[in-house]
Amino acid sequence: MKLLFAFLFLLATTSVAVQAQGGDEKDAKLFKGLDTPAAKAVLTFKQALKSGDKALAKAQLADDIIIFEGGRVERSADEYAHHHMLSDMKYLKMMESKTLEHQVEVFGNTAVSVSRSHTKGSYKDKQYDYEGMETIVLEQQDGQWKIKHIHWSN
Repeated sequence: MKLLFAFLFLLATTSVAVQAQGGDEKDAKLFKGLDTPAAKAVLTFKQALKSGDKALAKAQLADDIIIFEGGRVERSADEYAHHHMLSDMKYLKMMESKTLEHQVEVFGNTAVSVSRSHTKGSYKDKQYDYEGMETIVLEQQDGQWKIKHIHWSN
């Protein structure tokens, strides 16, 4: 399973890097796969975080999710919901974020979402203006797409 995730991550990130070198064709390929059910789970999760809907956000996560962010690791949906989720929600509520690129590839019961965004705003008297990157791996469980892994960086 770890080898599969490594392969999917490599495939997804290579696809992004290759497409970033194109011209006008690049712009048309920056957003793809967003109409898939896997992408809808990612978009629902992001909107739930932004709107502060803890129950809806947590419902998109696999119980055994692993989240990498800022050099930290959270190893379950419960751990994230009880620790970092609320601060993410407060932070995102204060930020303006524009998605620059978002691609979702589905491989059977697994999907990979890669995106870039520009975020700016003020939170706790500090100004933010940065480009962030996100990789999300999803797995279809009992007919529903669940987020198994998130890696956020900026």
